[in-house]
Amino acid sequence: MGFSKDNLTGFILALLSSGFIGASFIIKKKGLRRAAAASGVRAGMGGHAYLLEPLWWFGMITMIVGEVANFVAYAFAPAVLVTPLGALSIIVSAVLAHFILKEKLHKLGILGCVMCIAGSVIIVIHAPQERSISSIQQIVNMATQPAFLLYVGSVMVLVFILIFYFAPQYGHTNVLIFTGICSLMGSLSVMSVKALGTALKLTFEGKNQLIYLETWFFMFVVATCVITQMNYLNKALDTFNTAIVSPIYYVLFTTLTIVASIIMFKDWDGQSAGSIISEICGFIVVLSGTILLHVTKDFERSSSFRGNYTPLSPTLSTRLCSGNGESLKHDVEEGPSSEEYLQIGYFQVHPRCCDNLLKLLASGNFCSCWKTIKLTF
Repeated sequence: MGFSKDNLTGFILALLSSGFIGASFIIKKKGLRRAAAASGVRAGMGGHAYLLEPLWWFGMITMIVGEVANFVAYAFAPAVLVTPLGALSIIVSAVLAHFILKEKLHKLGILGCVMCIAGSVIIVIHAPQERSISSIQQIVNMATQPAFLLYVGSVMVLVFILIFYFAPQYGHTNVLIFTGICSLMGSLSVMSVKALGTALKLTFEGKNQLIYLETWFFMFVVATCVITQMNYLNKALDTFNTAIVSPIYYVLFTTLTIVASIIMFKDWDGQSAGSIISEICGFIVVLSGTILLHVTKDFERSSSFRGNYTPLSPTLSTRLCSGNGESLKHDVEEGPSSEEYLQIGYFQVHPRCCDNLLKLLASGNFCSCWKTIKLTF
């Protein structure tokens, strides 16, 4: 299938977006390090010196430029093409981190990068053409078709159930709760972004769409979905390991966005079965590469932590709730050696606490006791 001018424009914008966003992570991290070195207080410990660091602001501006490019890309190309290309920002970030931040890129991580690029090429080659849209009313007709209304209704019901029933009970123990909310709302936000972007594109072409109430409605939906999405994404990142949240969120978000786009904009109408299968295979390759990249980053971080372990500070206070509800406090007067502790994930646990920890896991009360675990360095 030929590559139309609009698809080419959207493809280039998506590539630029990935480049800017991927680079922004590195620039901001360099700014955070410089600010922490100057003030002595890291951002993660409550410091805000980075707000006075020009390099951090340069990184923020770079990210904004990338997000704007991504927004405009949806106005020219179908979501089936644009959304998976977001994985390329991970490659840019990983490569730049290897050379600039000296964060070693594992050999399997390099394989993940190659898989992302190969999958993206497959998707680009077999991507559907962007449908010609002449007015916001045409988009409204697409958004009000029964199949898409059923999708929107299902999403809203699932989001409400997750927020009001599952999140209070399981949100801090099951990573799928917060990431599921983000992904479901994210799929609606992308559809609204595409509608709004198309309306603005038509306006700049001389067909003013700002006079229609529907354009402002889509703008309201974008704001609502993005705020909700960012709120629960922050909760997920604050509760769980980034190496776990990022690939799960990417897989769910990208899959749901493509499904929503196929339903609303009929992206696969007119495509051959071979092209559709090729797109799905390319998408799976990109997802696999993304997961592999994150897994190897997590592996490198864990290896580095174990290999470069230093004695804990004398202020370390570890509290674990015992099976009968009483708390056990272990105060360390002198920093113990790494051999005195057992490595469980990212935590150093004293052998005397292991039996207690296993009881908690067996009883299922670990969630309620999680807040009593206090690690102060």
